[in-house]
Amino acid sequence: MLFEKHRKLKLTKPEMAFIVGTRVLFASGVTMLAAGLVPAPIRRVVGIGLVAIGAVTTIPAVRTLVKA
Repeated sequence: MLFEKHRKLKLTKPEMAFIVGTRVLFASGVTMLAAGLVPAPIRRVVGIGLVAIGAVTTIPAVRTLVKA
């Protein structure tokens, strides 16, 4: 099946922190865009910025996972 083969990844603490950080930035941006707690212009700017940073840093994060 699809999940029959398991691999153990060996990541250092900084690598793991980087990967988790990229996911946090992306999720924060999406949440900021969806939430109505902040005025719309500020919400859009900050939300799009966080999503963009999270998306751009996903590429190095994936490379780190593939390398591990």
